[in-house]
Amino acid sequence: MKLYIDTLGCPKNTTDSEQLAGLFKSLGHTIVFTPDNADALIVNTCGFINDAKEESIDRILDLVAFKEAGALLIVTGCLSQRYGQELTKAIPEIDILLGVNDYESLPQILTDYKKGETKVLCNSAKTEYVEWGCRTSEKTSYSSYLKIAEGCNNICAYCVIPKIRGPYRSRKEDEVLKEAEALAKQGCKELILVAQDLTAYGMDLYGEYRLYALLEKLCKIDGIQWIRLMYCYEDRITDDLIRVIAKEEKICHYLDIPIQHASDKMLRAMNRRSTNASIRNTVKKLRKAIPDIHIRTTLITGFPGESKDDFEEMLSFVEEMKFERLGVFAYSKEEGTAAAKMKEQVPSKTKISRRNKIMEAQRLISLAHNTKAIGTVIEVLIEEKEEDGSYLGRSRFDAPEIDFSVLFTAAEKESLAPGDIVSVKIVDAFDYDLVGEYVEI
Repeated sequence: MKLYIDTLGCPKNTTDSEQLAGLFKSLGHTIVFTPDNADALIVNTCGFINDAKEESIDRILDLVAFKEAGALLIVTGCLSQRYGQELTKAIPEIDILLGVNDYESLPQILTDYKKGETKVLCNSAKTEYVEWGCRTSEKTSYSSYLKIAEGCNNICAYCVIPKIRGPYRSRKEDEVLKEAEALAKQGCKELILVAQDLTAYGMDLYGEYRLYALLEKLCKIDGIQWIRLMYCYEDRITDDLIRVIAKEEKICHYLDIPIQHASDKMLRAMNRRSTNASIRNTVKKLRKAIPDIHIRTTLITGFPGESKDDFEEMLSFVEEMKFERLGVFAYSKEEGTAAAKMKEQVPSKTKISRRNKIMEAQRLISLAHNTKAIGTVIEVLIEEKEEDGSYLGRSRFDAPEIDFSVLFTAAEKESLAPGDIVSVKIVDAFDYDLVGEYVEI
């Protein structure tokens, strides 16, 4: 059977799709990269916020056209887990619908499937992390996501993920290391660790936060040159974790710490454990221990009850803290969350206006940071070779798809290729990107 897998949403969905592809390949099936000649079309959806839901539904509808050629339409992922039967009623062309806890059941479901029926399977989350052991990726092998946990125990008022993905389940350390070693053998140079909350890793299995210990072992794997940490909660960034990041050369001095707001009133309303003071303290500790640390954060504007003063406090905080990387979301009202029931919902126009004001402030901060990089030499992971002979890549301080790019040139005689990590001297800077020249060191 030929299967086409279309993945939307976060990197955790990417790893799920790669596990699913590996499972089918291990059973003798073929993964194809266009829907035209597929026997089955799989859409791995996102259901986190309204924009993501709309994108997922649009993608499902796009693939309905290929059913005329006899392909089965299969929908899985967070949108499926969240809405189940409702989705098949809204889009009757769906043949099979699976939740996020049922991927491994799909091969047998396809074997037993009878034409014309609609199969729905949305089981609750398991109590432990389920290992598949068969991940495969047909994309670039030099950079890979590595999921170290599933689910979430943080009941943030705006977030539906715990209801979709279930409680937090850490992967056993030896399983994480085994997958990392396999990725390294396939040519992976950059490991990007992902989970809903990286910093909670190990508490459920070992009774303590063990991310620092896992990192020390990952750093010993030959072939891995960069290790990047995504989705860290401020209140769980321990002294041990800071020590290991500062000590180990392979760990990128880049930390993704979504703080969501800077007003204590709003942080309490969001059911976040952080405070304005605790965020300041953690950032101060990080910058003292790791002077070149690049902190990425995300914020939410227009959360229910956010006053003008609350917003101004957050804007001032951003201007003062000068985060190296920052993104802003206008609050999305999600059914099934505590925030959706709150009074004082902020008008959409206000939410968007506030988001734009913060992003304009951050643009200036970003330009100032980038300008300071002019004249320095940085490591760059090449991702593309352009038609004009120049190269596009990322620094240690930038995650794929969400952060900055480095465009650089090299002499024609140089033989460089995607996946190479090279030295680049920065010669110019823009708001969100850098320009440089390859230098041989």
